[in-house]
Amino acid sequence: MNLVASLPMYDLPPVRAQTDALWTLLSAHLRREGVEGVPRALSREKPYEALWSKPDLLISQSCGYPLTHVYRETLRPVARFHYAVPGCRGPDYSSAILVSDSSAAGEMGELRGTVCAVNSRNSQSGYNAIRAMVAPIAGGGRFFSDIRVTGSHFASITAVAEGEADVCAVDCVTYALLDRYAPDSIAGVRVLGFTPACPGLPLVARTDLDADQFDRLRAALRAAISDPEGERVRQALFIDGLTETVFDDYLPVLEMEASANRLGYPELR
Repeated sequence: MNLVASLPMYDLPPVRAQTDALWTLLSAHLRREGVEGVPRALSREKPYEALWSKPDLLISQSCGYPLTHVYRETLRPVARFHYAVPGCRGPDYSSAILVSDSSAAGEMGELRGTVCAVNSRNSQSGYNAIRAMVAPIAGGGRFFSDIRVTGSHFASITAVAEGEADVCAVDCVTYALLDRYAPDSIAGVRVLGFTPACPGLPLVARTDLDADQFDRLRAALRAAISDPEGERVRQALFIDGLTETVFDDYLPVLEMEASANRLGYPELR
């Protein structure tokens, strides 16, 4: 019986073909490594949380914040890709702080009293990262006049572009992919700066996956990242490396949250 595989975090509609090509490459190497039950196609079932909870999950890509909170007992990080885009450094990434093209703001401190759009309160790139950036200048009180939860990075960008919000934080890889494949979707916004970096989005497996299968997953990923036949698809998705990773690598995500708490800024406000 086939297992379930999903790479949802950067599987944006404009890059579905490239994501499928990446899975074709990776799944071929998984089979060569003797991994059993490798599915022919990716699952695009939503919500993503349903996928991450499936007992037949083989591999997926999650956000670091859910990994360190809700799924720390059920998901185990395998590796993370390196992305050659502004805001990334090796296996680490950050969020692009976006404002309207017409905004006069030159730094975060000038956005006090404005409206902030977030994709989710359970997001590293859209919530935890910008909270950590604002906490040192918020003085323990309210910084933004309102927080609007949009449901997706794309919706947050749209809110800023259309004047429904003044600022948002968007995963820098997501922003780069939209810039390349759907430039109209980021029209009307500009990058003000980047949040502090933290470990990039992990490829994850179930914690109860046996050690042999887990080692085969990592071997397949190493082979896929160095396969000359995969160069075109890797370039199309900005992937230029791989780092094997463990849960403790994501402690900076928890420290961002803890630091904001210590500064009296436990929630974005």
